Amino acid sequence: MLFLTAHHTDVGIKKETNQDALLLKTANTPKGPVGLFIVCDGMGGLSHGELASATVIRGMAEWFDAQMPRLSRSEHIEEEIFSDLEKCIKYLNEKILNYGETRKVKLGTTMTALLIIHDKYYIAHIGDSRAYSISNSLNQLTKDQTLVAREVARGNITEEQAKIDPRRNVLLQCVGATKEIEVDFSKGDLHPDTVFMLCSDGFYHSISEEELALNLNPETIKNNQQLKGKVVQLVELVKARKEVDNISVVAAKVL
Repeated sequence: MLFLTAHHTDVGIKKETNQDALLLKTANTPKGPVGLFIVCDGMGGLSHGELASATVIRGMAEWFDAQMPRLSRSEHIEEEIFSDLEKCIKYLNEKILNYGETRKVKLGTTMTALLIIHDKYYIAHIGDSRAYSISNSLNQLTKDQTLVAREVARGNITEEQAKIDPRRNVLLQCVGATKEIEVDFSKGDLHPDTVFMLCSDGFYHSISEEELALNLNPETIKNNQQLKGKVVQLVELVKARKEVDNISVVAAKVL
């Protein structure tokens, strides 16, 4: 299937550096276009968070270039994709971890990746960046791997309490912080007139699902320029609401 794409990232109103990193890569295959879209939110003092997120983006881009020609022709694509992705992500985790241990620094990054191949989508997720789909309704496709999300799931706090809980940024795992990580994988069928949106937590804390569904309604988006305009408009809205974190969004509309 064909798709439109857009992205926007902003340092926000308080921080001096942007530790978020994005990837949009597309390619044509005999069976149609494929795409890889990623949002990473780096963590660590000085430039370390920026290094962690950039390392994942660079490594995943290299994986796409090297493996996508083979995967797009495979008769066993669904079995191979998650295995290949897991190997790549765990290699990048070890690379960042070794860098931190050698220099005695703590660093890491979230990673939410969307892979569109033919009539399917695949998601690989670690941390608290998010993926959504918007069509007739809005669906959050990832689960936040945070302390407060776990507490909500256990019934210890409510969704409303979680939004203001001081522990809301405490991650259960990220890429590069610990030796063992568990990548959360999911998949689904592609349907025309669907917008996929990936974002860092600096974006979604200050905006409602109703606003996302309204502004990213596929029926109102006809070209790349319109999609880009909607994304920028939403990021500026988040800034106006005094969000202090870096803010990043990647969007793709399936035609």
